[in-house]
Amino acid sequence: MKSRFRVANAFSHTVLVGWAVLTTFPLLWAILSAFKDDNEILTSAWSLPSKLRFENWSRAWNEAHLGRYFLNTAIVVGGALTLTMLLGAMAAYVLARYTFRGSRVVYFLFVGGMMFPVFLSLVPLFFVVKNLGLLSTHLGLILVYSAYSLPFTVFFLTAFFRTLPSEVAEAAMMDGCTHYGLYFRVMLPMARPGLISVGIFNLLGHWNQYVLPIVLMQGEGAEKNWVLTQGLTALAVNQGYAGDYSALFAGLAIAMLPVLVLYLAFQRQVQSGLAAGHLK
Repeated sequence: MKSRFRVANAFSHTVLVGWAVLTTFPLLWAILSAFKDDNEILTSAWSLPSKLRFENWSRAWNEAHLGRYFLNTAIVVGGALTLTMLLGAMAAYVLARYTFRGSRVVYFLFVGGMMFPVFLSLVPLFFVVKNLGLLSTHLGLILVYSAYSLPFTVFFLTAFFRTLPSEVAEAAMMDGCTHYGLYFRVMLPMARPGLISVGIFNLLGHWNQYVLPIVLMQGEGAEKNWVLTQGLTALAVNQGYAGDYSALFAGLAIAMLPVLVLYLAFQRQVQSGLAAGHLK
């Protein structure tokens, strides 16, 4: 029995190590290539750079306008994430802790929203945003991002709020705490791991979104409000023809590093939040 357990344990660790290598190697290769020149990338793709060429990064940031696209992405993602977490946490808390007529219907409507593919709504969504006068604007993207992130946020946080002990809420109410005070002063701090977990997932989804911006960022002067994914696509096309691959890899590294660092900084909170929701 012990020998079988050891074999299974060794096999699982081997699979995990292999998966880690497959995941991290392309990231490291792209970051190292961002410090090479074009000749090194084409002739010595697997070697280390002969020196650190930070001019590749400045060229991608300034000449390819990735600095502007990075700022646009930060504005859109920050606004959408704030709106999603604010509305999603409040809706999830009510659905998880209060019983009222139609609560299950509302909950399953949110769950059903997770199953609706975005591609089926692109055409009507375009005309809705256009009629509202929000086409090619940051506010339009913020509202659309938030709408598509709410179903998963409510689904995840509803399960998490249900794991929180009811005794703490009852004690706070007996001490004279109002419903608003109970939510903001007691339940939200207790739900911090779940909030961080779903926030990281939403951040990754918003940061890597390409389909919605390419549809909703159209028209004259829309390039000024492009997000990072659109800017990287334009950089890949332009630099591919120009042969400036070093600037292209630098642009990819600029897009990857912020979310990678943020995930590494909060990985423990993400794991604890997922474990709490799974245990329930």
